[in-house]
Amino acid sequence: MIPLQLGELAELLDGRLLLPDGIGPETVVAGSVETDSRLVGPGSVFVALPGEVTDGHLFAPAAAEAGAALVICREDLGVPVPQLVVADGLDALAALAREVVARVHALGALRVVGITGSNGKTTTKNLLRAVLAAEGPTVAPEGSFNNQVGAPISMLRIDADTRYLIVEMGASGAGEIARLVTIARPDIGVVLKVGLAHAGEFGGIDATEAAKSEMVTDLPSSAVAVLNVDDQRVARMARRTAARVVGFGLSGAAEVRALDVATGVDGTRFTLEADGVRRPVALRILGEHHVMNALAALTVARELGIDLDRAVAALAEVPRAERWRMELFRRDDDVVVINDAYNASPDSTAAALKTLAQLGRDGGRRTVAVLGEMAELGPYAQEEHDRIGRLAVRLDIRQLVVVGDAARHIHAAAGLEGSWDGESVLVADIDAAYDVLREQLRPGDIVLVKSSKSAGLRFLGDRLAGAGENP
Repeated sequence: MIPLQLGELAELLDGRLLLPDGIGPETVVAGSVETDSRLVGPGSVFVALPGEVTDGHLFAPAAAEAGAALVICREDLGVPVPQLVVADGLDALAALAREVVARVHALGALRVVGITGSNGKTTTKNLLRAVLAAEGPTVAPEGSFNNQVGAPISMLRIDADTRYLIVEMGASGAGEIARLVTIARPDIGVVLKVGLAHAGEFGGIDATEAAKSEMVTDLPSSAVAVLNVDDQRVARMARRTAARVVGFGLSGAAEVRALDVATGVDGTRFTLEADGVRRPVALRILGEHHVMNALAALTVARELGIDLDRAVAALAEVPRAERWRMELFRRDDDVVVINDAYNASPDSTAAALKTLAQLGRDGGRRTVAVLGEMAELGPYAQEEHDRIGRLAVRLDIRQLVVVGDAARHIHAAAGLEGSWDGESVLVADIDAAYDVLREQLRPGDIVLVKSSKSAGLRFLGDRLAGAGENP
């Protein structure tokens, strides 16, 4: 975080400053801002927030012992370090991030990029980080720090030298992306896709579209809206923004376009067309659906004035999308395991199954899909799990292992769709799935493991990969 005096923070956050003897309001803090006491180090600011499982206020003594220079809290906790008592810790965190970003932005060098979409946010963020980090000091969230807590925390990692800030913006309801936009004030806002991820929480696909459009609705005319023109719901967001619109996609309507897409176990290739020039792009990341994420990153690079040849070269060095996202392992017995079980929506699961089918056809390998629940679909859950089961049959996936009662409709639909005889198996849990697969897998098979994080299949994927090589 940029250096700020304690008194300045108290005024900024409308809080009551409690100071130990010997420490005055002119004392400067400049350490990291944390909401997890285990991450606090000397000079950190600890923001105590109530959580679903526990309350951060209980861990203020641990934060003080770890060297916190300030604790932001809702009441006097009696710890021997400066405390700033505020009405609402989450609002204080947002206000602090808003001020820090505004101050660094005012220095003139910082460019802020916001990314949202039902799928692909984290992969796009990682790809863009690789491109921008090669150009100058870049801050981007670790993992999926994209909510009302994680996003401000990642924004507060910037300092006066930061040239690029990437903010991943997720949401589970209306208004959440708009709130993050008011904090970060992006120069470039990216919308990747509108799908059924979290549809149960949003209340349907139309509500999801409205929420994702919050990324561009309030952008000023000086900003740029980078939109996926292949997604009709995203494309029509152009009518909702005053920003200049730039489209990416596979269609001729895109200003930054991909042609000749091909994928294999060694990665994904396509031809980039932009500004009348075509360039080959080679990604180590697996799956055609990641082409759109790469296009989004390259479009942002173009808008930031970065040479596209350098941007393409940076993308080629990215080894994987993210841990547990289309992560490929080659076992010693020639079984290939694709562990894609960190998140799962109907769209991403369908895309992963299509990639599996293509890799099986092109490589002459038997295809095995291990599928668990796609969470947070609400009233759409049965219909969407049913659709995935039928799709697996239509794609000629040779073996289907469905894990857990919440995913049973995948198994049931697969049985109704085709004249299968044992090609779909429903098991109760991860251990049962492992036992089935240990007996059934044979050299040359290619296995996809896909589920929402809550189903835990990512650990099954790791177990199946064993000592396999992660190229």
